[in-house]
Amino acid sequence: MKKFFLGSLLTISALFGTAVIDRPASAQRPAAAPAKQTYAVPFVNKKLANGLEVIVLPDPSVPLVTIELGVRNGSFTEPPELNGLSHLYEHMFFKTNGAVALFRCDMAKRIGRMDYFNGANCSTTEKLRSQLGDIAYLNDVDNVGYVRNGTTQEEYVNYYFSTTSEHLATMMRYMRDATLYPSFDEQEFKQEIEVVLGELDRQEGEPFYYLDRRLMDELFYKYPSRKAPGGTRESVAAATTDKMRLIQSRYYVPNNAALIVTGDVQPERVFKLAEDLFGGWQKGEDPFVKYPLVEHPPLEKSKGVIVEQDVENVIVQIGWHGPSIGKDDASTYAADVFSYIVEQPNSRLQRALVDSGLAAAVSVHYYTQRNTGPIRITLVTSPDRAKAAVAEVYKQIGQFASPSYFTNEELNNAKTLLEAEDLLRREKLSEYTHTLGFWWSSTGIDYFRGYHANLRAVTRADINKYLNTYIIGKPHVSVALLSASAREAANLTEADLIGR
Repeated sequence: MKKFFLGSLLTISALFGTAVIDRPASAQRPAAAPAKQTYAVPFVNKKLANGLEVIVLPDPSVPLVTIELGVRNGSFTEPPELNGLSHLYEHMFFKTNGAVALFRCDMAKRIGRMDYFNGANCSTTEKLRSQLGDIAYLNDVDNVGYVRNGTTQEEYVNYYFSTTSEHLATMMRYMRDATLYPSFDEQEFKQEIEVVLGELDRQEGEPFYYLDRRLMDELFYKYPSRKAPGGTRESVAAATTDKMRLIQSRYYVPNNAALIVTGDVQPERVFKLAEDLFGGWQKGEDPFVKYPLVEHPPLEKSKGVIVEQDVENVIVQIGWHGPSIGKDDASTYAADVFSYIVEQPNSRLQRALVDSGLAAAVSVHYYTQRNTGPIRITLVTSPDRAKAAVAEVYKQIGQFASPSYFTNEELNNAKTLLEAEDLLRREKLSEYTHTLGFWWSSTGIDYFRGYHANLRAVTRADINKYLNTYIIGKPHVSVALLSASAREAANLTEADLIGR
């Protein structure tokens, strides 16, 4: 699918008996059909003079609002020495900022706690007063009742607050101060390094982590850090607050950010608040001009890898380099439609693998990215059927572009179901906010604005072009995850894994 690859991972998790955490999931895919009602997402947007994109999706049905800051950052910007630090920055975003520090200093002075005032270097903090303005709003923040969180992906970092709509202005102000005036307190920073290291340890306790990580490292062999949002223990442990400020100076500029507000709001009020609060945020250099993205070199040949972990089933993932936004947009739509066709229970792929009993599950996903999105086929099977199941997957791949592999009805149904999926996601607007942010970051908001129309325009020829360009007969990486005993029983070889 596109954004998050989550559905198949949940299936694998259930079959595996393990918890699996992966990237987010969202709307996507194209297809040709008779003229019909359009389901374009009814958001409005405006770009401020400093380059900040403000996106508003109003829905007055429930008096709730979500305010999100999205930044084009993540592992795709990270060389090895900075790997995982976009995620660490995400953790620091919700820690002390200049406004909070000044609020504490003012309180210390009022109650005569000059020991705190001097120890917290409040004389320096007070110099921010002219920039911050009145910080009395912080008296109300603890009484607002809000949810806050953030995520870090390959090409997107977001931070958000959800609250009742009456507190829109307060939380937008809080977002402004957290964005523009981070403190990077050394003590808090050390604590968050330990928190992030703990997250990495928990990830490494999940068997599926080793499958996913090995596949990505092999697919993107020259620049593996660019596809690893969590980073490594070594890179995170070596982080410094100077590195946080480096990330801030490069990527936390308004012309590399979006403010997304959804829920019970009026767009003109949001635009006015955004201008008042964020209009003074100084525009920076385009980070992707000054620090261009790497070009992931294509695979020269196919490779099979076996990873041993203590699991019951055999999990096989086959990966290819897929299309990139900005280079082959048409194939990104085709990828979504085709993936949805073969994901349906009555598809030829599902009948050949699942209905036949060769596999417990099989899924096909394309992850939309600007910097080379991976295509993955994931197969869950048993040791005694693994060899036959893998052989059948490759047999099916060879038939993907056959005129009879899917019907016109399946093609049109996939487009309709993809639209319905997006409509259902809109019912939980707080989460759909992140969908808007993801698309803005990785594709640009105009791509998403025309997404459904472009899905509807996808033809069989478009799908065949996508399949023949990126999958059929192309170099790929195949990784099998299984236990030592299952490896012996399955008798899978590297040649089996690459379809020879």
